[in-house]
Amino acid sequence: MEIRRITHRYAVSPQITVDDVPAIAEAGFVKVICNRPNTEVPTEMHSDAIGEAVRAAGMEYEVLELTHQTMTPENVARQKSLAESCEGPVLAYCASGTRCSVVWALGQCDCMSTEEILEATSKAGYALEGLRPALEQMEKSQS
Repeated sequence: MEIRRITHRYAVSPQITVDDVPAIAEAGFVKVICNRPNTEVPTEMHSDAIGEAVRAAGMEYEVLELTHQTMTPENVARQKSLAESCEGPVLAYCASGTRCSVVWALGQCDCMSTEEILEATSKAGYALEGLRPALEQMEKSQS
């Protein structure tokens, strides 16, 4: 498991397993968000199995399956709401952490500049420069 912090409250990771859950709890996370569809993983990594372990460890667990087709404004807003509706750090995971980073970036245009967003994701190891035009457009529409 490789946890990459984007902000002090939001971190992302490639696919986690049930065995990773104790370390996630020990790291201080209070919520885990699954952004990976079950169709992409074997049964033992399905969201139900991970969710059961996360809840048993005392954390909240949410599922918002994301693909290119479902990266909609509604799902961007939902991810932001899920991440902000708890008191403490959130870990979101998918195949590589990229989807979790993209959905976070798209949800920050109302409170961060494009440069700040791209710098935060870059520091976490996610090169999202291809999002610049969309982020700039969203930033302009917020002004």
